[in-house]
Amino acid sequence: MKLRGRKVLITSGPTREHLDPVRFLTNASSGAMGFALAAAARAFGANVTVISGPTNLEPPRGIHVVRVVTALQMHRETLRRVRAADVVIGAAAVSDWRVAKVASHKIKRNNSPLRLTLLPNRDIIKDAAAKRSPGQVFVGFALETRNELSHARAKLARKGLDLVVANGPASLASGRIAATLVGKDRARRLAPGPKARVARIVVAEITRILNERRA
Repeated sequence: MKLRGRKVLITSGPTREHLDPVRFLTNASSGAMGFALAAAARAFGANVTVISGPTNLEPPRGIHVVRVVTALQMHRETLRRVRAADVVIGAAAVSDWRVAKVASHKIKRNNSPLRLTLLPNRDIIKDAAAKRSPGQVFVGFALETRNELSHARAKLARKGLDLVVANGPASLASGRIAATLVGKDRARRLAPGPKARVARIVVAEITRILNERRA
């Protein structure tokens, strides 16, 4: 198999950033794309670990899953494992911000506006790529509402990645995705389709990059 013996690390799903014990900031990510990538990498022969935010989906068989809730937890678990991986894929829809101070009790409603102070979260795939060892491949996702390709190319360079999968908000909580693979020297628009099929194409492209480096 094309990735036999390789270790693939994938972040997947949403994160939750609590305001109080019952409320949190999150997004509509289901974790389906991360699990589809995990299944595709496993089918290619890889040993796969998924660091997953909260999801109701069952993970594919043969996959090691590390469960997390917050972006800081996902950051910590990813950085702990990054040096042992051959491929790191940042497919999670990570919250860019967290609440500065989580209330210890439920915030009660009143007639005054509620003001929140939000702090930026660490950039997981950027920090992971900063620990790059020779031969490793780093892949990010760019979910954009406009200027998709330019944002994806900027992310590729700014974060030190080998490949970015650009897509839009319609893919959230959906079984389908319309994506463009953005590399250092080319961009390839994929036909919209099931996430499982697109995941196989992404993993095949990652395999090509690994093989080019081995040659």
